[in-house]
Amino acid sequence: MFGFQDIIKFLWAFFLIFPVVIIIHLLGHITFAAIFGAKGIRVTLGSGKSLFSFWKIDVHQFYFWSGDCQFEYVAFNNRFSKSVILLGGSIFNLLSMLLVNLLIWFDLFEPSIFSYQFIYFSFYYVFFALLPMDYPGGGHSDGKALYRLWRKGERGVSSVDCQYKY
Repeated sequence: MFGFQDIIKFLWAFFLIFPVVIIIHLLGHITFAAIFGAKGIRVTLGSGKSLFSFWKIDVHQFYFWSGDCQFEYVAFNNRFSKSVILLGGSIFNLLSMLLVNLLIWFDLFEPSIFSYQFIYFSFYYVFFALLPMDYPGGGHSDGKALYRLWRKGERGVSSVDCQYKY
């Protein structure tokens, strides 16, 4: 039965763990973008009214909903670098899942509802990032951007998570 404690666990997961998963995903995109010489990197966490900004990060009212990163220029502008940037978010999510599982395996981290929810939301985020699909808001997944890049050879690739401006 779904009780009061389950509601607290759900809120904990939705408002704290899921945003961490989103941040890890965005960190993957911007890390690889920076490796390939991206300039003008900005990160937006959430949607709605802007709450505050610090450094190159904007945090919005619905911080738990989504994320976005933008950059204006990539020094190594080719299909390989664009592909790695697009896959960067999922790579970081998969690596974080592996890290949590290894920490549990070596008894450095206790298995808990936190680790379960983290793995669950990470898998969820990777699945929907790589599934080649259009999103209702007009954007598309990283998987769809990869498909368009390799199948159709588009120069300007964008996704809901990362908007590339070449």
